Amino acid sequence: MIKKPAGWQVRLILAIGVLMTSTSAIFIRLSFAITGHSGISFSIFLAAARLIVTAILLIPSWRNFRPKAHSPQTYYYAIAAGICLAFHFVTWISSLSFTSIAAATTLVTINPIWVSLLCWLWWGEKPHRWVIAGIIIALLGGVLIAFGDSNASQNHSNPLLGDALALLGSLLASLYLLFGRESQKQGLGIGQYILIAYTTAALCLLPLPLFSPQGYWDYPPLVYLYIVLMAIFPQMIGHTSINWSINWISPTIVTLAILFEPLGSSFLGWLIFQEIPPLTVLGGGLILLLGVAIAAIGDNTHQKTGST
Repeated sequence: MIKKPAGWQVRLILAIGVLMTSTSAIFIRLSFAITGHSGISFSIFLAAARLIVTAILLIPSWRNFRPKAHSPQTYYYAIAAGICLAFHFVTWISSLSFTSIAAATTLVTINPIWVSLLCWLWWGEKPHRWVIAGIIIALLGGVLIAFGDSNASQNHSNPLLGDALALLGSLLASLYLLFGRESQKQGLGIGQYILIAYTTAALCLLPLPLFSPQGYWDYPPLVYLYIVLMAIFPQMIGHTSINWSINWISPTIVTLAILFEPLGSSFLGWLIFQEIPPLTVLGGGLILLLGVAIAAIGDNTHQKTGST
């Protein structure tokens, strides 16, 4: 039996995970800046390359993989999670081509709202009244972000498209979390789960860049360095730390901690790119995060009390 770590250790690992995921948007923007490329095609290349490097780093773990240890359905859920993860990266990375770091990273972290709605639709888990209140507040924040981005369109090529892609990326990330939850509920350990999910995601995107003229090649060497850094820091350390933490700490605390990601990304965006979002976007982001926090706390209250 695995010994439960101390509370401070779990909080430290979770904090490191959130900090590492905050660097993802910066590495992506640096790749855009050094190549002059952006848009869907280049975003697919970045997403695919990041996941391929991650899958390569995980190759030694396959030696300990025991496929007969669990039911086939357990692995199906993990594979479905990997597919959702792959296209989450495509849509979210693409969103950074069209809108601000603050807007993209804020909109992509509304997972608790999507999860609450999907659980309601799929399993009849009616959300707590505070979840509904949080959703309404978050929607108001999303409207303010869209309004602020549309008024700042001179700074970004198509902010409304970017906001829509970030929202779609958040939905896909939520499906990834739900499928992953089902897979782990059926007994798949975190190590085997990320092995299957990350590798599946890499295989999904592997052929797609080959349909573009540049494929995987002829980019500046720094771009490949940024891809390796994305695979190590936001993916291997960030995502895996968060997935590990959720086994030892309340999901509500983990969800609330993830809300610091857009703050970290926005700060790094200001520090590196001098990117200062409009006040409407900042205000909308804070309102949206408040709504998500209320929804997350309400969902946790509902789970503990069973009340509606």
